[in-house]
Amino acid sequence: METHPNSIKTAVYIVGAGPGDPDLLTVKAQKLLSQADVILFADSLVPEQILSLCRVDAEIIPTANQTLEEIVALMVERVRSQQKSLVRLHSGDPSLYSAVHEQMQMLAEADIPFEVVPGISAFQAAAAKLKVELTVPDLVQTIILTRISGRTEVPATEELTSLAAHQASLCLYLSARHIENAQAKLLEHYPSDTPVAICFRIGWPDEKIRVVPLNQMAECTQQENLIRTTLYIISPALKATNGRSHLYNPEYHHLFRG
Repeated sequence: METHPNSIKTAVYIVGAGPGDPDLLTVKAQKLLSQADVILFADSLVPEQILSLCRVDAEIIPTANQTLEEIVALMVERVRSQQKSLVRLHSGDPSLYSAVHEQMQMLAEADIPFEVVPGISAFQAAAAKLKVELTVPDLVQTIILTRISGRTEVPATEELTSLAAHQASLCLYLSARHIENAQAKLLEHYPSDTPVAICFRIGWPDEKIRVVPLNQMAECTQQENLIRTTLYIISPALKATNGRSHLYNPEYHHLFRG
């Protein structure tokens, strides 16, 4: 078998793959993928195109159907017993909704060296697609990243209604299945015509972006049959770009790609 120079150390690298577009990987992420012996990737969330950056002889292991304990056991075995370098590839940025805290705890307990490499999050990629700044002077200066309670409860102090009271640029993750409830809570504080960007699979070939008034957020989600991998940006900044509202711009009622 052809051998490849490997300049990275034997360790686990927890790497953010970004929202889906391989071109949005950091240079460091590309380097690690091109050199690692083993790649563990969340196959339901990370496009396979990103794996084209890996060594042809790398061991590539999908993990969508594995438990956290099984994943960590694999990492420990490959690094400790086989002395291999390993990339644990997450979608987006590892600091957001990635269960990375539990993985780091278990790796530390097993005395396995690890490093975290950040990635671009969906809210950043979506803002770029929309050509908006989410912090506009004299309009909004705060960004809130959150989710609504579902199978995973949020702390009572972070309940969506209380966060909506700030009327900040609010980025709502992991909430498509509970969107009617989310809309009702948001409408308690945001005006009904506040623009909402509904962003499905940002960075993927079949991405969709819709911009609608807040009071149509749930209806649009249901019409588009969006269940998962959907980010919502609720923000007055969406109607402030270049002094013109994008709310009824027909460009945003069509697929960007696909």
